[in-house]
Amino acid sequence: MSFAVSADAYLRFMGKYSEPLAGQFADLATIRAGQRVLDVGCGPGALTAELVRRAGPGAVSAVEPSASFAAAARDRLPGVPVQQAAAEHLPFPARAFDAALAQLVVHFMADPVLGVREMARVTRPGGVVGACVWDHAGGRGPLAVFWRAVRDLDPAADDESGRPGVREGDLARLFAQAGLDGARAATLTVRVRQASFEQWWEPFTLGVGPAGAYVASLVPGHRAALRERCRGLLPAGPVEIAATAWAAVGRP
Repeated sequence: MSFAVSADAYLRFMGKYSEPLAGQFADLATIRAGQRVLDVGCGPGALTAELVRRAGPGAVSAVEPSASFAAAARDRLPGVPVQQAAAEHLPFPARAFDAALAQLVVHFMADPVLGVREMARVTRPGGVVGACVWDHAGGRGPLAVFWRAVRDLDPAADDESGRPGVREGDLARLFAQAGLDGARAATLTVRVRQASFEQWWEPFTLGVGPAGAYVASLVPGHRAALRERCRGLLPAGPVEIAATAWAAVGRP
C-alpha cells in the first residue's frame, strides 16, 4: 500500500492513535537509554519521537519508503538519520541495532516475512524485534466503525481484515516464518476522544490508506450515504474510540 499523501494528512488521520500507541509499544520492547534502536516504516515519526525520548537522538535510526513521510520525520527530529527505504531491504549491516521495531507497518509490507527477517538480520543476538498492527480482523481497531458501515453498504469491500498481522496469532506466525521462534504476544489499547462526529469523519476524506482511498473512490451520493451510516453507528455527542493493536516481540 502506497501512502501518496502529505504527512499532515496522515497525522490528522492516524496520529491521534499512533502517538499514544508508541509509548505502550516502546514499553513492551523495553526500550531504554544506551540502546541502538531502528524504527522501520517510521511514517512522520510517531514512534521515532518516543524512541528518541528514551534512547536519545544519537541512538535512533529510521527508514521509511514514502519520500514525504521521510522528509517530515527528518524535519520533526533533525538529530535522527532517516533513510528512504523499505523494510524488505534495510540499508544496514547485520547486528547493527539492539532493537528493531515496526509500528503499524507489517500489514502494509510487500513481503512481511522478508521484512521481519530483515529486522532480525540487523538486530544483534539477544536484542529485540517487535511489531504491532491494529486488530482489524477482530473489529477492535480505530477504523472498526468505518469498516462496519462500509460492509453494511458494500459487503464485497476490502475492509483490511485480510491483511497480514491483523488477527490473533498472525504476528507470532510471521515471526516464526522469519526465524524468530517463541515470540511473545500482547495487546495494546489506546483511547481517543473526539469532540464531534464531524471531527471524527473529516480525516477519512483526506485519502489516507485503504480507508481514505475507499472514500475517495465513491461518487458523492454514495459518499454521503456512507457518512450518514457512520453517523448512525456513533453517539450524537463526543466520540470515544478504544483502539486495540496486536503486538509481538522476539529475539534473534
